[in-house]
Amino acid sequence: MSFNDLARKRYSCRKLSAKPVEQEKLDAIAEAGILAPTACNLQPYKIWLVKSPEAVKAIEDVTAFTFGAKVFFVVGAKRETAWVRPFDNANFGDVDAAIVATHMMLAIEDQGLATTWVGYFDAPKLQALVPEMKGYDLLAIFPVGYADPSAAPASHHSVRRPASEAVKVL
Repeated sequence: MSFNDLARKRYSCRKLSAKPVEQEKLDAIAEAGILAPTACNLQPYKIWLVKSPEAVKAIEDVTAFTFGAKVFFVVGAKRETAWVRPFDNANFGDVDAAIVATHMMLAIEDQGLATTWVGYFDAPKLQALVPEMKGYDLLAIFPVGYADPSAAPASHHSVRRPASEAVKVL
């Protein structure tokens, strides 16, 4: 499948089945994140694979948007180890973590699984519940699983601005 076909096929799945996710697929998703480019290759990100009952409960305590998942990925960035653009001091930690997270989100689809990027969560509370996450800007939670047979893209999923609006040739 071409990259654009994969990108078109992926949607924010908000209903996951109870079917367990194979470890090999989780490993492939983590590898996709590790392969992501980062500014100056500083790799200021961390990926947490959340699957123990205690850690899953922590996710459930910080967001209602779990969609029936029993396994999650969390992606964060450590700002003090990220590249900083010298002209305006822009810190690229969140940019790098977003690239990692996007690779993982597309890899989830490529593995025949489903997810949605959850940004609505109480990051300080998650860090209190999972101290290993302290010191990181937590950017995304990905509930991971097989799409429930009744899951479908939102009605506006395929609505995109035309290239004439989105791209400006200079």
